[in-house]
Amino acid sequence: MSFLIDSSIMITSQILFFGFGWLFFMRQLFKDYEVRQYVVQVIFSVTFAFSCTMFELIIFEILGVLNSSSRYFHWKMNLCVILLILVFMVPFYIGYFIVSNIRLLHKQRLLFSCLLWLTFMYFFWKLGDPFPILSPKHGILSIEQLISRVGVIGVTLMALLSGFGAVNCPYTYLSYFLRNVTDTDIVALERRLLQTMDMIISKKKRMAMTRRTMFQKGEVHNKPSGFWGMIKSVTTSAPGSENLTLIQQEVDALEELSRQLFLETADLYATKERIEYSKTFKGKYFNFLGYFFSIYCVWKIFMATINIVFDRVGKTDPVTRGIEITVNYLGIQFDVKFWSQHISFILVGIIIVTSIRGLLITLTKFFYAISSSKSSNVIVLLLAQIMGMYFVSSVLLIRMSMPLEYRTIVTEVLGELQFNFYHRWFDVIFLVSALSSILFLYLAHKQAPEKHMAP
Repeated sequence: MSFLIDSSIMITSQILFFGFGWLFFMRQLFKDYEVRQYVVQVIFSVTFAFSCTMFELIIFEILGVLNSSSRYFHWKMNLCVILLILVFMVPFYIGYFIVSNIRLLHKQRLLFSCLLWLTFMYFFWKLGDPFPILSPKHGILSIEQLISRVGVIGVTLMALLSGFGAVNCPYTYLSYFLRNVTDTDIVALERRLLQTMDMIISKKKRMAMTRRTMFQKGEVHNKPSGFWGMIKSVTTSAPGSENLTLIQQEVDALEELSRQLFLETADLYATKERIEYSKTFKGKYFNFLGYFFSIYCVWKIFMATINIVFDRVGKTDPVTRGIEITVNYLGIQFDVKFWSQHISFILVGIIIVTSIRGLLITLTKFFYAISSSKSSNVIVLLLAQIMGMYFVSSVLLIRMSMPLEYRTIVTEVLGELQFNFYHRWFDVIFLVSALSSILFLYLAHKQAPEKHMAP
């Protein structure tokens, strides 16, 4: 009876997650597109639902909700379904919609879709060869084979996003990095933009008047034919006419300059708004968060470097370890085990909420940047693939933030994976991503003032 009650709770939560994923798909991703495939919408929503269910099971594990055997059953079923979607269903439909957009392959799209899926499976399977991610006892059809490879891709993605986010967040929030923009700078740039637009209009008027004059004189209809006639028309011009090719080149150059000036003007307005916003109470609050994230970024880069150099991975979750160090330093009586469980629950909850929110925001921006009416279905399926792999790898890494007694069932479900490898791999990719982001933002910040100061 308890199993039926536990299963009804899990099914109800999965329906709610599915509904949220459906609404997100309709209201955010596809709100500007009338043509949509319902199979794509269902796959995206199902992937989101089962991904969130894994995080729900982690919270249930800490709180002790549901029976232990029920949690284990739903862990296994949830992992099997999400792996089936990520390895078999989504790659096949991505290939199917790619082939469907090619007219030459339209009649044989099912055959070519299967060929693309087999190609994906080959490279997906070969991905595990260079990495020490499995124990020799695992069979070729075991669940560990799939999770280990999905984990490599997902952890790499998480580390790249985390490295860039750890650097970009303080750069975005701190008012220290804001350029000093005045109304005089904006007015001067707008004056240059208007002058450029006036020059474009003037030259286009000259081109129109020249064409009209040539048409009235019959020069358009009586052009000399043949090779020598073409050479003569390029090297000579009629009396009173102007070289249209030269003027068109000047117009093209001025239009490119006007686009750059427009973007720079918009950037100055955005910077000025950020300066005014930084003076408000909310802006000062985010500025304080910027300093906090700056310290966190430095600490995270330092710890990643230490972990790589000394080849170490923590055995105790960070909360328990931090409380133990504080209690020993202060010499006070404190129930470390009791409070570490509650604080770990809060920490894991924050990690889960911020991971889901941050990934959805990133997916939305990415979709708007590159999608079109023809490619939107393929892109949504790619986002579903990335989302599922991201969440599976999040479970692999969140496991280290849980106290030892709560890791047991997660470890049993995931199998005998090389968990230490994933943490070391995350540190390596995070460090590369963070240092690359620092270099990129430094060059962009250094170049911005020079660009606006240019005459």
